[in-house]
Amino acid sequence: MSPDLKEEYTDAHYEPVEESTVPPRYYTPHVRAEKDRKKQGGDVSHSPAVLIILLLLGMIAGSVLTGIYFNRRLSSLEASLLDMEKAEAEAADAALSAATAAGEAESETGLTPAEIYRLATQQVVGIRTEFTVTNFFGMTSSGAVSASGFVVSPDGYILTNYHVIEDAHLRNLNVDVVFYDGAKYSASIIGIEPANDLAVLKIEAEGLSAAVIGNSDTLEVGDPIYAIGNPLGELEFSMSTGYVSALDRVISTDEGESINMFQLDAAVNEGNSGGPVYSRTGEVIGIVTAKYASTGVEGLGFAIPSNDASEIASDLITKGYVSGKAALGVTVNNDYTAMYAQYYGMPLGAYVDSVISGSAAEAAGMRASDIIISIDDTVIQNYNDLRKCLRLYRANDKAMITVYRSGEEIQLPITFDEAKPS
Repeated sequence: MSPDLKEEYTDAHYEPVEESTVPPRYYTPHVRAEKDRKKQGGDVSHSPAVLIILLLLGMIAGSVLTGIYFNRRLSSLEASLLDMEKAEAEAADAALSAATAAGEAESETGLTPAEIYRLATQQVVGIRTEFTVTNFFGMTSSGAVSASGFVVSPDGYILTNYHVIEDAHLRNLNVDVVFYDGAKYSASIIGIEPANDLAVLKIEAEGLSAAVIGNSDTLEVGDPIYAIGNPLGELEFSMSTGYVSALDRVISTDEGESINMFQLDAAVNEGNSGGPVYSRTGEVIGIVTAKYASTGVEGLGFAIPSNDASEIASDLITKGYVSGKAALGVTVNNDYTAMYAQYYGMPLGAYVDSVISGSAAEAAGMRASDIIISIDDTVIQNYNDLRKCLRLYRANDKAMITVYRSGEEIQLPITFDEAKPS
């Protein structure tokens, strides 16, 4: 360095000294020495070989740690899967046990359809009535009514619909009963109940398999049912299955009667009338009575509940008639219609033709030509209204009857008699 430059470049931190012997104060010899030592191989911690080894060791350690973590996670997953499998197995066992228990309960309280059919073949019968018809030219032809019924006692009492044997009853025709095995018996008519479309027959036989009458009050919509009979009079001992579709249907028959029935969707046809409706326990819980007959309508059958039928059958067997029914004791003119009433300026009602001597009507003061216009709160407009209203009462019940007589309304208190067959 030249003397001129040395004099021009000076500051507070610089003291000119001989550069060859003393380094500047900001110079750090130990750093330089450290660098020199490294260059000479004195520090191996950052050598390439060591770095590679350390990298490999790190990778191995990481793999080990990762493996340990993965193994732990795998073990945990396996444990969870095992727990799930165990839970599923336990649930399956529980479901199987429940199904087995249900099956055992079903086998104890219910029968299979095949078992019900085998039972029915011992209880259901075909009912046949032969008759002759004479036409306008005096020519005769024969015919037959084939329907169904079922045994209600071991000694030969059989329950069916009244309309099945109506012609035989009115015309004094023979009635035959045919069993599944071909056995044929001549039957007599023990009692009839047209208002509820029921009749009881009797054959001379012993040791028959009688149907067990179930409790129809326990029926619920959706209960399975089995109808067995002789559809069309030819397809003998056919079974159709279905369910209870509705309860407490008031059905009007062709004869103008209104009967409480339950609805079913099992296929029933002409010839099924009078046949039993079985429950899944093999008990009779109804009697097939009506089908809604219309083009395009299916699955609308009706049956009389067994509780109603059994009470009526019991009366018919023991008394020959249904006891306890209310009787008024008058004859009514069916020709008195709305047109007749309007023409004569009289009210609608049931026109009394005559009063039976010694009857409840006579005791109440009723007269011929009276027009019955109400019983208690029920309005009467014709004979059918009167007949339906009387079915709401029992023998010895009291009521207030209002009649129209000579331009005024008169109230007559009455105590009903018991209706008995003539």
